[in-house]
Amino acid sequence: MKNKAPAWVDPYLLPHLDGLKRRHEKVARLLESLGDLCGFADAHQRYGLHRDGESWRFCEWAPHATEVFLVGDFSEWRESGQFRLTKNADGEFLGEFPARSILHGQHYKLSVHWEGGQGLRIPACARRVVQDGATKIFSAQVWEEDGYQWRFESPPRSRYPVIYEAHVGMAGEGERVHTYADFSGHVLQRIADGGYDTVELMAVAEHPYYGSFGYHVSSFFAPSSRFGTPEELKALIDRAHGLGLRVVIDIVHSHCVKNEEEGLSRQDGSDSLYFHSGPRGYHPLWDSRLFDYGKRGVLKFLLSNLRYWLTEFRVDGFRFDGVTSMLYDHHGLGRSFTSYDDYFGGHFDEEAWAYLALANALVHKVNPEAITIAEDVSGAPGLCASLGEFGAGFDYRLAMGVPDIWFKYADIKSDFDWNIGGLVGELTQRRAEERTVAYVESHDQALVGGKSMIFTLADERMYDSMHEGSESMAVERAVALHKMMRLLTLALSAGGYMTFMGNEFGHPEWIDFPREGNGWSYHHARRLWGLRDAPGLRYRFLGDFDGAMLKVFRERGSALLKEARVVSIFEEEKVAVVERGGLFWVFNFHPTSSYTDYPVSLPPGSYSLSLDSDSRKFGGFGRVHEGARYFTFPHVSKNEMFHLARIYLPSRTALVLEKEGPRDSGE
Repeated sequence: MKNKAPAWVDPYLLPHLDGLKRRHEKVARLLESLGDLCGFADAHQRYGLHRDGESWRFCEWAPHATEVFLVGDFSEWRESGQFRLTKNADGEFLGEFPARSILHGQHYKLSVHWEGGQGLRIPACARRVVQDGATKIFSAQVWEEDGYQWRFESPPRSRYPVIYEAHVGMAGEGERVHTYADFSGHVLQRIADGGYDTVELMAVAEHPYYGSFGYHVSSFFAPSSRFGTPEELKALIDRAHGLGLRVVIDIVHSHCVKNEEEGLSRQDGSDSLYFHSGPRGYHPLWDSRLFDYGKRGVLKFLLSNLRYWLTEFRVDGFRFDGVTSMLYDHHGLGRSFTSYDDYFGGHFDEEAWAYLALANALVHKVNPEAITIAEDVSGAPGLCASLGEFGAGFDYRLAMGVPDIWFKYADIKSDFDWNIGGLVGELTQRRAEERTVAYVESHDQALVGGKSMIFTLADERMYDSMHEGSESMAVERAVALHKMMRLLTLALSAGGYMTFMGNEFGHPEWIDFPREGNGWSYHHARRLWGLRDAPGLRYRFLGDFDGAMLKVFRERGSALLKEARVVSIFEEEKVAVVERGGLFWVFNFHPTSSYTDYPVSLPPGSYSLSLDSDSRKFGGFGRVHEGARYFTFPHVSKNEMFHLARIYLPSRTALVLEKEGPRDSGE
């Protein structure tokens, strides 16, 4: 391997082979120097407050500090010699205290002294952090767990995850912060019934500002207490496993909230304990601190964080947030990544790459069934290649260009201007070594300043024309395209599929968390499940179609693991035909033209209709006979014989055809 390029490296990347090798060798040296990765990733066991028999032990890494005290309810929030910590040669402050001196539920912090200053800090590895309702101040809380009794094992790993992105706090209809218990009792069953096999939980780690969507993390080892207790989060994950759902969480190792008393910034009085000092340690757009991945202490902290969530909460993997920002000193801002040169050179952070490779190595060592997903818009070469092949080892990358192209097309006012070939090309564009998770929209598209896809398509008619009896061309178009967009994305996806909570049934409007600008309102920070359930509204048609679409896909099993094949594109008619796993997916995006006896090239045989987006049960016009069957006949053109079926293909309709007879197992 040292003398030749890995198989995934294409000829255009060969000039940068030395750069790939250099990254690979850096990772190899780190793996050798760190030894046993699991043993190295032990910060959650060593640091913080732990009950050890008849005593408490505490440890904090703070090399720049001169003196550290535990202060809290147990010391009346005063520095006491009883709770003074002792510094060792490694820059750690340690203490041991009688069990009776610190009680479950008490609040505490660190009082940290350094040359020229002093401040209160929350321990870096605190496992429970709570906010005072009156003062809004965060503090660590002593938390003695009885030992959660797990009931269910994790479901087997799917090679093609169907992911439901969700936020616990906004998962209910009430104008409030919802809880882990609410989510367990009212949302998980919906997800399972809808045909999804994986839940991606956002905002799990503690964050001071609710409106950050969980991306300004302050306490990396503490499940957010605004949603409930650690045991209630475990119960959520356990119930998900019992329903056949795997659980991955968003892990934010790309940056940290800049707060000092709540977060890690100036934890020991220095500017650079966990972060780069100076401008390099600050993200100008996110207003947050940036980790220094070249430090051994930072590697220990972040890798331990992964091991903690895998072992303590039995999560089934991670979606790594902000990978693009990690990999480049320009954070991807204003960059288009149109040349291989963009991925190499002085602007690329090889230490961040090495950390990501170590993270993937650790995750897959702790749990070989766990999955890792990179949120990367740059398409960095090798991100999803194995460590042995000069890669970073991710299992999947989010196909972030897919929602971009869908929203670009949704903004084109006339459907006559849609370029179907260009659209299909964008949906199938990916690196050879990558398995990508495709989606029409995630939470990103509907944040303040944006709209959900259905609202983008229908706009203000969402407010008065979503009931079944209404006659609105805008809503009819929106409903039809909403279904077709998802079906084409699913058909052409290469590694997995994802939606954000509520988008499967066309949740309207946008997402907006309580803030000063909206009068601290929760009106747009919730999910209106009643819309999905109401018999007289069109939302149920979209939700039902989403479930039927996933059922067709799921029933094909391993056959659908094969990549899709674009059979034909007819630009003038705005028709595309795709084959995947023995199914033929036929799309007519034309806004007005329906085609009678439209010729579709198929292998010889008879075909049944597996799915019809225009069916009345999905809010369509029912223009195709529900029990329709299609038969091929031989056709000769230019001395070549092939088989055609003639089908009725209404405007803005997608059909899925399945050959009758024994199925292809895909093995």
